[in-house]
Amino acid sequence: MAALSACSFTPSRRSAELHTYLLSPDLSSVSDPVASNKKTLPVLLVTIPRAQAGFDSPRMVYLLRPHEIRYYADNQWADTLGRMLARLLAEALEKSGAWGTVIQMPNAVRGDYRLDADDLALQQEFFSNPSRLRLTLRLQLVAQPGQTVIDTRQFDIMEESPSEDAYGGVLAANRAVSKLLEQVADWTGAAGRRAPAQIKGESLKAK
Repeated sequence: MAALSACSFTPSRRSAELHTYLLSPDLSSVSDPVASNKKTLPVLLVTIPRAQAGFDSPRMVYLLRPHEIRYYADNQWADTLGRMLARLLAEALEKSGAWGTVIQMPNAVRGDYRLDADDLALQQEFFSNPSRLRLTLRLQLVAQPGQTVIDTRQFDIMEESPSEDAYGGVLAANRAVSKLLEQVADWTGAAGRRAPAQIKGESLKAK
């Protein structure tokens, strides 16, 4: 804690420059099957993830103890977490080859499936040395127009920070998002493949 107090965590301490960071993870781990015929694949709509309370602004969050969030004074994200992650989700899922087209909402296009996201949080936790970055997100894949829920999954990813400062948290955040996108691509692809049989089963139950 003594070492942490020497760092620029205190909101009242201001430097001459405000540092602004992007989420720009490596997407090379997201596969793109060459055999996929995108014209025969469904259209997926991706909504903007809803963030937990305290995480719905560009401010960067860190914790020195559980349940108490703090914000870096001189460091921030370039946009809200939800808007940055929505673009990355759409890009990764398009690249995965599991969908014909992936479109960010809001949009007038009527898709075959919709990916809803909430419970988004991104925080650097100084509970150990090195500190760790925690990324959480809940996703739900919905078939349209019947609004049939295909599957729901909670993601919780931890990454060690290479340094005990905001930039270390940024590097860890990008690694965590890269892992998240890979897992989401695998999960949505598998859920989408079994969706037609599930939707048919729900239709028969309704009858």
